[in-house]
Amino acid sequence: MAAYIIVEVEIHNPGEYEAYKKLTGPSLVKYSGKFIVRGGQTETLEGAWEPGRIVVLEFPTKELAREWWSSPEYTPAKEIRQRNAATKMILVEGV
Repeated sequence: MAAYIIVEVEIHNPGEYEAYKKLTGPSLVKYSGKFIVRGGQTETLEGAWEPGRIVVLEFPTKELAREWWSSPEYTPAKEIRQRNAATKMILVEGV
């Protein structure tokens, strides 16, 4: 079953964050992950949620998604993101 990582990011240091964006794509390859949404414009339809940047990643399984998140390929990028942005991130299975 497909799994999705959904991320809301508030970037504090855009210049440094650019390095994160460059590293993340290549880190997905080994884990068959792909971007579904990567920072497109958002529109609030209900509630008071007004996110800045939204990213959605798709993986074939939740196991691969977890492996990617803790992988040596992603770790350098993750460290950059954690230093330069506030992030909310969830893993959810698809249907």
